[in-house]
Amino acid sequence: MEFLIVSGMSGAGKSHVARILEDLGYYCVDNMPMVLLPPFAEMCMQSHGARTDGTRFAKVALVTDVRAGQSFDSLFSSLALIRAMNCEYRLLYLEARADVIIRRYKETRRRHPLAQEGESLEQTVSREYGLLEPVRAKATWIVDTTTMLGGTVLRDHIASLLSMQTRGNILVSVISFGFKYGLPQEADLVFDVRFLPNPYHIDELRALSGLDGAIRDFVLKWPQTDAFLHKLGDMMEFLLPQYIAEGKSNLVAAIGCTGGRHRSVTVAQYLHEFLLEREYRSAIRHRDVDK
Repeated sequence: MEFLIVSGMSGAGKSHVARILEDLGYYCVDNMPMVLLPPFAEMCMQSHGARTDGTRFAKVALVTDVRAGQSFDSLFSSLALIRAMNCEYRLLYLEARADVIIRRYKETRRRHPLAQEGESLEQTVSREYGLLEPVRAKATWIVDTTTMLGGTVLRDHIASLLSMQTRGNILVSVISFGFKYGLPQEADLVFDVRFLPNPYHIDELRALSGLDGAIRDFVLKWPQTDAFLHKLGDMMEFLLPQYIAEGKSNLVAAIGCTGGRHRSVTVAQYLHEFLLEREYRSAIRHRDVDK
């Protein structure tokens, strides 16, 4: 059976992700006290083994809020106990940019659960970032929902994280972005492809994106693109085994151009396909392609 822990920032979309997981076939439990996790896990494993159809507890997700320092010991000790029971788990951590979380709270007029008298919302969100850092450090996956709550983007991203097969237990998340909209905060590696010829300056190509064949052909035809992609491939083939040996389970490679619509999308797609061909787990997201 699969056991998934979902945690992270207040306002980052944990309830939204719980609904996504239910659609993906997970049995979801929200806000269970951490001390109840080991007996709950034992019950799930026994029920899963006892059922002839094996469906209800085949995939279990627990959504938890860890909102105070004293809760960390309870969470981590409970996770250690369920692992000792031969019940493996993965931790999905959700976050978003501070200004986006603040805007979400203001739009919904909800009170932040950590709010203290005399403290601004900005101060509360900043304090929560610090409180949750130990949980974030133990995450299997870190998902930034800043631009992902609308439409099917978050659902597709979560589904890709959970469904891809393992090679070396590392997932490479490839993100295209535009520098004019800021760097992706979750990026481990950032590659700047603004040196490549820009199809934006060609009238008949400007309205297209790197997902269109005409843009892909334009970007890939230049010798500097060919040289860069060879070096990028060599670098990834060298780095990934080193990260795997270190025990890293998630790597975010961000490819940026000016607006995040043409060159970065083409190169990100190339890198994603390159990794899949070599049987690495890879998920792709084009953050700014529609801006």
